[in-house]
Amino acid sequence: MRATWPRATSAGRPPMPIVEIFQYVIAAAFCAVAAWIAVSDAQRRRIPNLALLVLLILFVPWCFLADGVRLGPALAAAGIALGMTMVLWLTNIIGAGDSKMFATVALFLGLDNLPAVALLTVLIGGVMALASFASRPRRALAMITLRGRGNWGRGIPYGVAIALAGAIGIWSQLLGLTPYMGQPRAVTVQDMQALIADSEATP
Repeated sequence: MRATWPRATSAGRPPMPIVEIFQYVIAAAFCAVAAWIAVSDAQRRRIPNLALLVLLILFVPWCFLADGVRLGPALAAAGIALGMTMVLWLTNIIGAGDSKMFATVALFLGLDNLPAVALLTVLIGGVMALASFASRPRRALAMITLRGRGNWGRGIPYGVAIALAGAIGIWSQLLGLTPYMGQPRAVTVQDMQALIADSEATP
């Protein structure tokens, strides 16, 4: 069972630390940019480079403020994600923007969470593909016929799946909702002092 960290309520200590507030602000901003990317990809099959740049800027404070986030593993995750998705781009399954988007999401979620977010992206993308095929069977048949000719996979806005998986992943990492997303931080001296103070204050 995941440990829950106590929130001190003694005088002089706020119920939510300022660092945690900034974590939630960054996560909310990430979701807003992810929504921008999803809408753009769904409507125009285009992921704006400006949106990806904004996410990269958001990663800087996230790297310093989020528990369990380390620059080395984050860069490793982004590199692995970029390498894997570049293969998919070269085989015309996804677009270059999708590849860059997934690498950016991997940067936020880190190496440990990369398999989970990749699986979640595949599942969401698969559901989207099935829904698209079911709603337009003739178009689906044409896409299957074109497979291997250069553009069969470009009809699915995979940026939507990546954005949704990234949003789920970053909030799961922040809140520790599942054992696969989120990394518990180490116990600090301040945590132990807070536990002792709370135990002494409890009758």
